[in-house]
Amino acid sequence: MVTAACIGTRRDSAGSPRRTSASPPSGKRIVKRGSGKTKTEAKNELKEVLRDHEDGLAIAPTGYTVADAVNDWLAYGLAGRDEGTVEACTILSRNHVIPALGARKLRDLSAEDVDRWLATKAKTLNRRTLQGVHSCQNRSVKRAMARDKVKRNVVELCSVPQGQPGRPSKALTFAQAEAVLKAAEGTSMHASIVVALLTGARTEELRALTWDHVFLKGRAGRRSAAAPAYRCVALGPARRGHQDPEVPANARSAGALRRGPVAAVRGPGLGAARCW
Repeated sequence: MVTAACIGTRRDSAGSPRRTSASPPSGKRIVKRGSGKTKTEAKNELKEVLRDHEDGLAIAPTGYTVADAVNDWLAYGLAGRDEGTVEACTILSRNHVIPALGARKLRDLSAEDVDRWLATKAKTLNRRTLQGVHSCQNRSVKRAMARDKVKRNVVELCSVPQGQPGRPSKALTFAQAEAVLKAAEGTSMHASIVVALLTGARTEELRALTWDHVFLKGRAGRRSAAAPAYRCVALGPARRGHQDPEVPANARSAGALRRGPVAAVRGPGLGAARCW
């Protein structure tokens, strides 16, 4: 190993080249060194060190790795974030970023390395998870770049591949929803199913719904002047300083509520009675 060290080029006691620059106000002369297996490599590294110095960049330790950058970001870059966010970023970084790229020196990390890493991960991960691991790596390198640990962020130059398809959606299709509505006709749960499908209300919200929160003829004063009255269903109690959480009731759900079994026996005294 030849050690190259920075106004003429000299050699130290070990025979490595070095250059000295003008003295700082403290009076101590600044010395820049470079090292390599051959004299040419040592001089080339010394040139890079001098170029960084002239550009005003602090020189990061040559042993600073991707794992160091990621761990630094996890420790200090997520301050004030939600616990769930911190946990998710930690899991993605520990399971996917550090095992694959952690040992790589940050200054030697190339865009080709990141592309190969993402292509490998795309064989087992879906796009959402790929976006997450890419974001963790990108933000950690961006933080390191802001602290002069690396000149540029090569991760930001790489695009996220498509990845594996996610789990199939559990939502009903339009045809399935129509089939459910048709099958529920004539049953005691017809009105509840219609309102649930057409308003998106949750089961626990519908179970507690009472008639004094159902407005089938319109409710004035709760929307803009252009629509002073509208059919709606108020789900749940109002929070302090807020109005009742309301969802519009279209003609089909309003008709189902009017024709429902409870609607037939609804009287003036059933304002707080449950709808089903």
